[in-house]
Amino acid sequence: MGNIARRPDGKWRARYRDASGRERTRQFVRKVDAQRWLSETTQALADGRYVDPRAGRITLHEYDHDWLARQVHRETTAEQMSGVVRRYIDPVLGDLRLAAIQPADVQRWVKTLSRTLAPSTVEVAHRILYGILKSPVSDRRIVSNPCVGTKLPKVTKPRVHPISEDQLAAIVQHMPRRHQALVILAAGTGLRQGEIFGLTIDRLDLERLTILVNPQLVNVSGREPFFGPPKSQASVRVVPLPGVVAHALEVHLRLFPTSSLVFANSVGAPLRRSAFWTEWNRALSQAGVPAIRFHELRHYYASLLIRHGESVKTVQARLGHASASETLDTYSHLWPDNDERTRAAVDGVLRNFADLLRTTGGDQTHHRRSET
Repeated sequence: MGNIARRPDGKWRARYRDASGRERTRQFVRKVDAQRWLSETTQALADGRYVDPRAGRITLHEYDHDWLARQVHRETTAEQMSGVVRRYIDPVLGDLRLAAIQPADVQRWVKTLSRTLAPSTVEVAHRILYGILKSPVSDRRIVSNPCVGTKLPKVTKPRVHPISEDQLAAIVQHMPRRHQALVILAAGTGLRQGEIFGLTIDRLDLERLTILVNPQLVNVSGREPFFGPPKSQASVRVVPLPGVVAHALEVHLRLFPTSSLVFANSVGAPLRRSAFWTEWNRALSQAGVPAIRFHELRHYYASLLIRHGESVKTVQARLGHASASETLDTYSHLWPDNDERTRAAVDGVLRNFADLLRTTGGDQTHHRRSET
């Protein structure tokens, strides 16, 4: 499989033939290093772990763009990943060859990002880099993924604090008339922004008071808004429509009749996130409400369900969460946890134990007195 020979300059040359029959060589100062390297290489050839040294010469920038093009993702996910690569990965690591990237390089990159980015953003960036560098391991371009073992900043998920009814009312009051019912719908059903923007008249049943949530309107930079699949299979659902929300929609449809999208801009075109974001922030400012995301209306809806005693499974189904654990991770602190109720529950079951202890204690005392 290979041999070692001493060169005229005193160095040791290790030589072997790869799987294609091509001869490979490498020089070492010490014979023991040459022997170790040759032994490891030939063993890798024998058990299928061999990596051609030339395969990792491509730069990360060249590889990650090809990797992104090969992925099967929703367009919004693909756009997010491409943005992370462009903003955070390529500027620092893009010029390095795959085979040259070491765990220390990744750790330094993480530390640099942590100076200016939130821990959750750093975690997302690292997860994408991990996925990119996992692929060349499978492709036999590099031996191992240098992202393995990276220490990441601790992510502390902030607790959800729903807005108040007064704040919601103020926001609705200061939104353009065309979009007031949109805000009421979000707060009264918990639909995601894309689900509301993509709501069509045929999926709104004002008689049965239900909404079929199926496709959503997708906004991707550089493209016109288009219909796309829901966030997950669990997102396809039928949501009950409260009477107040149904009334707001009836008024909206009388003022802005449509045969397709329930909510559109002033010329009847699909809503764009950027334009709506401007209106949303203006309404928040005029209402005196701190800057919040539109997604907070979804949290508001969930808090209403929890406040009125709905179970985890019900909240999960209404919001279209993929699992109950996702619901609990976000809203567990909103479910009532009363100390007095906890004490009463235990006391109600263990009350007889107190009588037993008193009886047992009395018998023991009487026994000791008799002995005396």
